[in-house]
Formats: sequence, C-alpha cells, structure tokens
Amino acid sequence: MAKKIRNIILIILFGGGMVWTFYFLFQKSHEPPVVYKTVRLFDTTIIKKTVATGSVIPRREVNMKSQVSGIIEKLYIVAGQQVKQGDVIAKIKIIPNMLNLANAENRINTAQLNYDNAKLEYDRNKALHDQSVISKAEFQVFELRLKSTTEELSAAQNQLQIIKEGASKTSGSSSNTYVKSTITGMVLDVPVKEGGQVIESNTFNEGTTIASVANMSEMIFEGKLDESEVGKVQVGMEIVLTIGAIDKDRFKAKLEYIAPKGITENGAIQFLIRASISKENSAFLRAGYSSNADIILSRKEKAMAIPESVLQFDHEKPFVEVETTNQVFEKRNIKTGLSDGINIEILEGLKKEDKIKQPQLVVEKQG
Repeated sequence: MAKKIRNIILIILFGGGMVWTFYFLFQKSHEPPVVYKTVRLFDTTIIKKTVATGSVIPRREVNMKSQVSGIIEKLYIVAGQQVKQGDVIAKIKIIPNMLNLANAENRINTAQLNYDNAKLEYDRNKALHDQSVISKAEFQVFELRLKSTTEELSAAQNQLQIIKEGASKTSGSSSNTYVKSTITGMVLDVPVKEGGQVIESNTFNEGTTIASVANMSEMIFEGKLDESEVGKVQVGMEIVLTIGAIDKDRFKAKLEYIAPKGITENGAIQFLIRASISKENSAFLRAGYSSNADIILSRKEKAMAIPESVLQFDHEKPFVEVETTNQVFEKRNIKTGLSDGINIEILEGLKKEDKIKQPQLVVEKQG
C-alpha cells in the first residue's frame, strides 16, 4: 500500500514538472526580441584639448611701500580707485628712533659749541686784522675754522630734521614721507589703516605694503599643468578660458609661457603656465577669478564622426556593428581619427547611410 502511494506521488510530481516546463518554454517563445537603437555618421567639429586650472591676474601688479618707518597719518585712496603714476596714496608720520635722536641732538650741541668758539675767535682776530696787527694769512686760519664749524652745525641740524620728519630743511619739503604710486592703474587692495605702523623698504626688509596697484587693462591667465600633459603643449597654442564667476562668456587666450622646471604639489609634479587674454571680450575681469583653461591641442572642422560609446575593440582594433537587415548586425572594422572623448572621427570603413548599433542600450521590446 505504501509503495503504491509513493508511486502515485512521484507520478504527480513528474507530471507537474512537465507541465511547468512546457509553460516556461511557451512563455519564452513569446518573449519580444530586443531592439537596439542605432546611430549614423554626422558632421561635427572635434577638438582635442587638455585642461589647466588657475586664475586670472593682472600682468603688472606693484606693491607700494614707504621709504621711511613710522605711522600712517593719512590714506588718500580706497580699493577700486583709479590712480595715476605720481599720485600720493598715503602720508607717513615719522616716529624717530630714540637712540638716533639722542645722538643727533648731542651732535648739534657739540657743533654749536665749536661754532660759538670759532665765532668768538673770528670776531676777536678780525678786529686785529682790521687794525693790521696780524697778517691776512694768520686771519685766514680763523676764517676757515668758522666756515667749517658753520657747515658742521648745519649738517647736524639737517640730520636731526631727517630723523624727526624724514627730510632736511634744505630739501624744501618732506617728500619721502608721502608714498606715491609708481604706476597708473587700479588700487586692488589697501591692507593697512590710518594709525597703523609701517616699516621702510630696504636691503634687509621688504617693508610694509601700503597698497597694491595694477593695470587692469592687461590681464593674463596663470595656472598649473600636470607633467603628464605638459609635453603635449607648446607656446602659441590657442586657449579657451572658462571663468566660474562669468558662466555665459568664454575668453580667448594664447599660451605664452611654460615653466622649464616643475614643482611638487600634493605628490604630483606641476608646471606653471601663463597665457595672454584677448581684449575682444568687454566683460570686466577681476583679479583672482578662478578659471579653467582648455588648451587646444588639435582641431578638425566638419569631421565625419560617431559617438565614441558605440565603438568596440577586438585585440585593440576598433570595430562597430552595422545593421544589414532589420535588427541584424555585422561586424565592421574601421579606421578612426581625432577624438574629444565624446565623439570620434571615422576615416575609413563606414558610409553615411550605415546604421550603427549601440550595443549597451536596450531601448524597447517588440510586443
């Protein structure tokens, strides 16, 4: 009895399996075939380029510094103001060094004593010379001594005035206490305030920058290019600048400098490049705008091209699949040219009427 029941169960399971198999095959036979989207050759401009990042800066920017140390008594400019060469931008009030001041005062006291003594001797001997008591040669000694002490006293007084005011009385004005612009341009930055202390620029010290002035009519791009790309570029190449702050405009430029030596940044070797920006665009460029530079390596106008995404490779040889009849494709070897990473030029192997399979895109199923 148990054996009979077991046989019945096996028969039922076998029969169910056969029914499911037939149903699965029936459904499979009615699945719609895959339909692939196709593309054709088209004319386009292909540009091969490399990209450098950097910023827009003035070609000529000069930091204005004081010739004397002291306190800023008056500022005559603000950032954004236009100035001409020779315009006064600040006045410096000198705070004299106490040691130098004491030495200068001591020098005056000594010079004054020498002068008073020489003047006294001169007056006394002049009277004797006038009375012909002493000869002219003897009198000339006292006359020369008076002139010498007079000059020494004047020099000591001038030195004291220079220490106190930055200029001597003989110069007629304290011109070096006024900081003047050395170029014509726009004031980009005034990093100091009235009452602030400044240090003079000399051999041992760069000095305090009072203002930065630049000629904004001549701007350049300055950026860095990776060592893997620098070998592809050369001076004179065309550049298209994209500036983050001005999305709608593109700026033409020309590569004019490639650094002969690279610098290490974040573990990679970078090379400094500069490009002159064309003045064709009237948009105002502010110093420091961040920018990307597309350096045009090569260009092909009216190139016959296809999307690079449809390209396939067989042992590094490129090919595409071309439709022969409805959704039936054959392999076609091709010869390619210039590529911009999106489209690629076709030199041989395809005609304009060919329909090329996009193998990775399933766009619809036939019902």
